[in-house]
Amino acid sequence: MSDQTTSTSKRRGQAIAGVLSGALVFAVLVGVFFMVRDDDQPVPTAAPASQAAQAASGDAGITQEPKVTTGTGTLTDLVIKELIPGSGEVVKAGQTISVNYMLTGYTSGEVMDSSWKDGKSTPISFEIGTGQLIQGWDKGIPGQKVGSRIQLDVPAALAYGPERGDLRFIVDILSAE
Repeated sequence: MSDQTTSTSKRRGQAIAGVLSGALVFAVLVGVFFMVRDDDQPVPTAAPASQAAQAASGDAGITQEPKVTTGTGTLTDLVIKELIPGSGEVVKAGQTISVNYMLTGYTSGEVMDSSWKDGKSTPISFEIGTGQLIQGWDKGIPGQKVGSRIQLDVPAALAYGPERGDLRFIVDILSAE
């Protein structure tokens, strides 16, 4: 082999090693970023684009931000009302579901939390019916169909307690796996 060929091979090897080292440093920095984040709540995961597209094409009514009305009185039991019927499979406890939601005070109508912002949604995913969520969700969502928009009126005892009071959730069930 000539000196020029050896020199070119050596430089090519060094360039490849440099690129691989840079990629490794980037991967480590990304890993450290996610490990150092300090959140008290679990990080919701966005639904894959295919699930959002499926919901948009199959159940057009749940692709728009819901309008929430207020309730009256005090809740003693969980009340489930289907606002838009779904045509998908029935949700079962233990499945991972992807949803959009809006949480309001039952009588105040004040929006407390939502996956909707400026008419656009960021779906979240989690396991249902396994004690990871409030009892109102764990009891109210299994048995509903994918593609449904439901209203869950949740008494304080099945939610976050008296400090947050009775709650109204509007939940769009996008997928269940």
